[in-house]
Amino acid sequence: MSKPIKFFDPSIKRKAKLAKKNLYFFDKIPLPAEVEISESGTCNRTCSFCPRSAPGFVDKKEFIQKELFEKLCKELSEVNYNGTLRFSGFVEPLLDKNIFSLVEMARNYLQNVNIEMVTNGDVLNLKRLKKLMHSGLNTLLISVYDGKEDADKFQKLCEDAKLEDHQYVIRHRYLPPEKDFGITMSNRAGMMKNAEHQIEPLKESLNAPCYYPHYTFFMDYNGDVLMCPHDWGKKKILGNLKNETFMEIWTTMKSKEIRFKLKNGNRNFSPCDVCDVKGTLIGKDHAEAWTKLD
Repeated sequence: MSKPIKFFDPSIKRKAKLAKKNLYFFDKIPLPAEVEISESGTCNRTCSFCPRSAPGFVDKKEFIQKELFEKLCKELSEVNYNGTLRFSGFVEPLLDKNIFSLVEMARNYLQNVNIEMVTNGDVLNLKRLKKLMHSGLNTLLISVYDGKEDADKFQKLCEDAKLEDHQYVIRHRYLPPEKDFGITMSNRAGMMKNAEHQIEPLKESLNAPCYYPHYTFFMDYNGDVLMCPHDWGKKKILGNLKNETFMEIWTTMKSKEIRFKLKNGNRNFSPCDVCDVKGTLIGKDHAEAWTKLD
C-alpha cells in the first residue's frame, strides 16, 4: 500500500484545474495538458527531500541547446498546442543564462500557451522578475525553503513588480518533516532510497492507476523524453527529440502500451513497480480520452 498523504500541496489543485482545462486534440489524439522542460542538469540546492541529496548524485552544469528547444516549440505550434509549457523538472531554471530568450522563443512560437516556471528564487531579483514577465512568462511559481521570512520577501518582490495574483504562486516548502516539508511527497520512483530524507522503494508494486503519461510530456535538457516527472533515474525513456518528432514520441507504441497498463492499475514494470506516487490526482479526463481513442 502507498503511504498516506501527510500534506496535500495546494498547487496540485491548481495543476488539476489547468489539466482539466487543457484537454485539446490533434487529429483526434489527446495532446498533453502540460509539456514540462527540465532544461539543464543543475541546481544550486541539495534539499533533504530531493534525490539530489543522495551521495553520488551527479550535478551536470549542462543546458538545453537553443536549436533543440526551438525544434520543440516549432513542433508544438504545428499541432496547435494550447496547453501549459513549464520550465521545471529536476533543476533550477534561472541558472541558465539563456532562460529569458527561451521564454521569449516559446512565446513567439506559442502565443496562446500558458508558460510557467518553477524556481527556488535564490537568484531572483526585481530586474530578473520583470524581465521574465516581459519575455512572455504567464506565471512564476516560487518554492520557498528557508522560512516564512523568505516567503514574505518574495511576496513583496512580486508586489513591487506589480504582478497580479494569477502571475505568481508562492509555495511554502519549509514545513517540518512530519508535514512532509510542505510537499506531497513520493519516493520519486525509488530514487529517495539514499537521499537525506530517505523513503524506501516499494517491495511490492501497487495495484493502482496512474495518469501521468496520459497528460504529461516531460523532456530533459538533452532531448530525452521520460515517461514521468517522478522518474529521476531515467529508467523509462520514450524517445529523444533530437531524432524524433514531438508527435512521434507522444504516440509511439511504447507510450500507448504504458498508458494502457497504468490506466488499468498495472505497475509491474520499472520504475513504476517501486513507485509510491498517487497518480490519479491529476489527468483523469486525459486518461479517459486515451481510452476512448484505443
